[in-house]
Amino acid sequence: MSQRINILPENVTNKIAAGEVVERPASVIKELIENSLDAGATDISVEITAGGRRLIRITDNGHGMSREDALLSLERHATSKIRCDSDLESILTLGFRGEALPSIASVSRFSLASREADSLEGTEIVVEGGRVREVKTCGMAPGTVITVEQIFFNMPARLKFMKSAETETGHVADVVARMSVSRPDVAFSCISDERELLRLQRSDLQRRLAQVVGKDSSQHLYPINGGDEYTTLSGFVSAPSLVRSGTQAIYTYINGRFIRDKVVQHAVMLAYRGVIDRGRYPVVALFIELPPGEVDVNVHPTKHEVRFRRQSVVHEAIQGAIEEVLRRSPWLAVPPVSLHVPTTSTGQAYRERIAAAAQVSLALVSPQQYRSPSTDQIGKVPAAPVVTQQRTHSVSETEVAFQPDQLPAEQFPEKTRGYFSSLSIIGQFHSEYILCQSDTELVMIDQHAASERVAYQLLKQQCQSGKIESQRLLFPETLELTFSEVAAAVRFNQELAGIGFELEPFGGTTILISAAPRLVARKNPSLLIRDILADLEKFGTSGAFNDALENLLSRIACHSVIRGTHPLEHRQISELLSRMDSTDFAASCPHGRPVSHVVTLAELQKIFKRT
Repeated sequence: MSQRINILPENVTNKIAAGEVVERPASVIKELIENSLDAGATDISVEITAGGRRLIRITDNGHGMSREDALLSLERHATSKIRCDSDLESILTLGFRGEALPSIASVSRFSLASREADSLEGTEIVVEGGRVREVKTCGMAPGTVITVEQIFFNMPARLKFMKSAETETGHVADVVARMSVSRPDVAFSCISDERELLRLQRSDLQRRLAQVVGKDSSQHLYPINGGDEYTTLSGFVSAPSLVRSGTQAIYTYINGRFIRDKVVQHAVMLAYRGVIDRGRYPVVALFIELPPGEVDVNVHPTKHEVRFRRQSVVHEAIQGAIEEVLRRSPWLAVPPVSLHVPTTSTGQAYRERIAAAAQVSLALVSPQQYRSPSTDQIGKVPAAPVVTQQRTHSVSETEVAFQPDQLPAEQFPEKTRGYFSSLSIIGQFHSEYILCQSDTELVMIDQHAASERVAYQLLKQQCQSGKIESQRLLFPETLELTFSEVAAAVRFNQELAGIGFELEPFGGTTILISAAPRLVARKNPSLLIRDILADLEKFGTSGAFNDALENLLSRIACHSVIRGTHPLEHRQISELLSRMDSTDFAASCPHGRPVSHVVTLAELQKIFKRT
């Protein structure tokens, strides 16, 4: 019988292992920075070219390696961090498998130069496709320099799956940012194509987090400290005014290791339930300290996933600690209460009761109350002033109602009186629903869904005619983004201009919003463009942008109209009904929710047992 099972050659097993560890240039940099931190580095420099496809260079001032250790580090499963199987139960280092260097070296043209502080010279090793080509001495400062060129040069199939240079650069910078948050005591720099993307000096956690997510965010961050005898928690959480459209600003660490864990994220979002709107995510830097034996970090080669021994305990500790901060609502200013109280002993008792009542009142300012109509606007950032008809307006976030009479009349040619405009208006219910009558039918209309559909049809008409009507801002807005979002803004700049946005680079991760679609120019265009860029990160080409155009238009429409409860005058309701008849109206909003619902007289009579 012929032999069917063979032992794979080493070069094949190396490539298979590399496929698990090395997904893209960003994953290479993540592994190498972890090694630098394990080596005690206090200064780490990252340099890339063409998004890391041509060149990756990591330089650190760690303790370095001897010639023998440098050679051994390129052997599979060679590591200085564990020695026996029991060590796997108490891992305190970021790396421990001994897979990163040989895996990276097997799919690139690789060189490692390292020198110990007490050595007069360093050692340089040159590797190509996993084969050592040269070992020589070199002069260098103490520390380690690793250079990775032409990654995946010997794996063309893998190379085809690489994204554009801008996209890969964004992923690299985001990885450096995540690692920098974990160690504010370490200086980081990131240079792409000789352009500095990031330079972070040693600082404290709050300042480091603000440098990463935006310099104006520091005032919206609040410290968290909690836990129990099993779990210790520390870090910062954001106020409801500082949110994102995705999870990119949720930084969670287990014993100093960055993780993406569903249990941890679920606990964070559960704590924020009722505090921020659905579809919004807070800015969080959460450090969870556990006994090493209570968490398994050896679940996946990327080490992003972990498994907790007592999952429910960790979940409750995280949720409880964040809820404790949110319950205090530290972002709400509590005005001092001035009361004239007698100075007698009776007055003293009265003052004590007043103080106790004040404490109770403060405790009752719960996250749920924060979202009430009267307080929902506290802490929100006002929209920038805009120019309209040669006049300057400063429109606050509270003015978010859809104004049907603000839409250009020429976009909606008058038609014969239609179904909606012929309805008899009864009024509003809960400032969210419009009640109308049509003969023997009660027609209930969701004013947000209806307004959104009208705005969406207008945007669609403008888009089909060539370009969405844009409006320049009197004072352009600056917006701090992630590196991936900046890459998306650069890649799709022309397409975004086609739907009314004018964006300009403003240095680093800041962009300038000079113009926005006229429908949303008054309504915080920064929030909208952040949402759109979060969506565009997923797309790689202009063709993909065009495929997603309808979703982007619906997002713009959603931001331009009524949100939540809002009273409307009879004239505004009438105008909205007229607009509904003047467009190619559909029975649902762009997101698929129904616009109206009809209850017949017969159905009402049945409810009240009149039939």
